[in-house]
Amino acid sequence: MLGNLANEVIFKKAFTDKFVLQCLVKDLFQVDFVPETVETEKRFEPKIAHIDFKYDIFAQSKDQRVIVEIQRVDYDYNFDRFLLYHNMAIAEMQRNSEEYKIDKVVYTIAFFTGKYVCTERNGNLVESDILFHHSNLFDIEGKEFDVFGHRLIFLNHNYIKDITPEGYKDWLSLVRESIKNPKNPIINLANQGVRKVAELIDYERLSPEEMRETKNRNAAESAKVAYKEYYERKRNIEVAKNAIVEGASDSFVAKITGLTLEQIQKLRNEINQ
Repeated sequence: MLGNLANEVIFKKAFTDKFVLQCLVKDLFQVDFVPETVETEKRFEPKIAHIDFKYDIFAQSKDQRVIVEIQRVDYDYNFDRFLLYHNMAIAEMQRNSEEYKIDKVVYTIAFFTGKYVCTERNGNLVESDILFHHSNLFDIEGKEFDVFGHRLIFLNHNYIKDITPEGYKDWLSLVRESIKNPKNPIINLANQGVRKVAELIDYERLSPEEMRETKNRNAAESAKVAYKEYYERKRNIEVAKNAIVEGASDSFVAKITGLTLEQIQKLRNEINQ
């Protein structure tokens, strides 16, 4: 049985393993990466621009850096936060380098365990398994020049598609199965990195201390989920009421709030009383 990779303890046990990190970076970025150091709860001292932030997992070699970050249910699902973390890692690399070289690269990986709630500027909900951001240069004709190489990637197992590339699908499926099907996971054990994670997070191989920490974290996160869901429901009801008053259709209200048509009709009746 797999441990739940949405759990902070299980996630860090899996992705602080140097071999796992090496395989992950190879599959996602096609880059040969050999970590020298792996840190958890990484903070930069002194702070950059007085911003206090931390990376769940921070690994680096002599000539490139990889940051692996997980988005858990108790975090704000905000892409801007990860872009900030990504840029701060680039800034730290330049601040600490005696001779800043452009061939030193930052790779940031964000694992989302829930569905995205962020929207585009036009209001459309973001729904995708893999999202990329990179900082290279382009000319007026759209030709790319691989100058900087820094890359940020978002992964969300809730949107796996038939066309999802195999390397990415292996890791997305691993996260999904650990959450939704831990007893009989359907994962690609031919992928050496995935197989290593499956061994590391096998419940039977967890130490008593790891089991205790995992249960404590599960309890804490469940409480936070309940708290968040309660206030999200209240917010959605207020949004629905305002939309109804403005004359929005039931289908539109359902789309923007996630409420059922039955719930929306009940709100209409309350407003009309």
